[in-house]
Amino acid sequence: MTDQPLMIEADGLSKYYGRFTACENVSFSIRKGEVVAFLGPNGAGKSTTMKLLTGYLAPSAGVARICGHRMDVDGERLDGAKRLGYLPENGPLYSDMTPRGLLKFFAAARGLPGGKSRDRIEQVIHLCQLDTVVNKPIGKLSKGYRQRVGMAQALLHEPDVLILDEPTAGLDPNQILEVRETIKKLGQTKTILLSTHILPEVKLMASRVILISDGVVRFDGSVKEMSDGKSLEERFRELTVGVAVAV
Repeated sequence: MTDQPLMIEADGLSKYYGRFTACENVSFSIRKGEVVAFLGPNGAGKSTTMKLLTGYLAPSAGVARICGHRMDVDGERLDGAKRLGYLPENGPLYSDMTPRGLLKFFAAARGLPGGKSRDRIEQVIHLCQLDTVVNKPIGKLSKGYRQRVGMAQALLHEPDVLILDEPTAGLDPNQILEVRETIKKLGQTKTILLSTHILPEVKLMASRVILISDGVVRFDGSVKEMSDGKSLEERFRELTVGVAVAV
């Protein structure tokens, strides 16, 4: 896959809040067609790194690029955002809107033309299995359905890159299976970076692991290399226990 273009690049990313270090000198790159799991203990710096990659936060040092576009430069950030779909953990949704109304709102915000907008809304409703709830208020939906609405919003503009922060957090086993199958399907055509605490999911969805702890990358390699003849749980503990935890 080394002949594929770079889609996600973290080059020495650091974020400081006064004397506190959220992440420091985080560097990795992800090529087209890769599905990469982003692991780490609670507060390890995963969400901060993802927000830096998406341009949601400005780095204290380093550069983030999406499809070659710097996410800390205004003009380039807009070009990068057009290629990016982002699902934050517990992403904000307007509870009094319906899924269809929300998708119409985001389609207009992204400037999708009318005909394409209608087609894409129907496509993501079907892909994310929202047909039965599409006209119900989002505030009345289960956590699983709200997560699907967030996924539909992230996919609406047909991005090449998806960054998903804990997409299965708080879901029941049936909902986890549904979201997992959606991500596997998307992985056939998209470049995906996803964070998760559910280690068995890593083997099922990803081919590569990046592990961060104390705001620093501790491992970057294939799932097989991380296992190293042990369970992922054992290796996760070896790589993170005894390391101070960051936010």
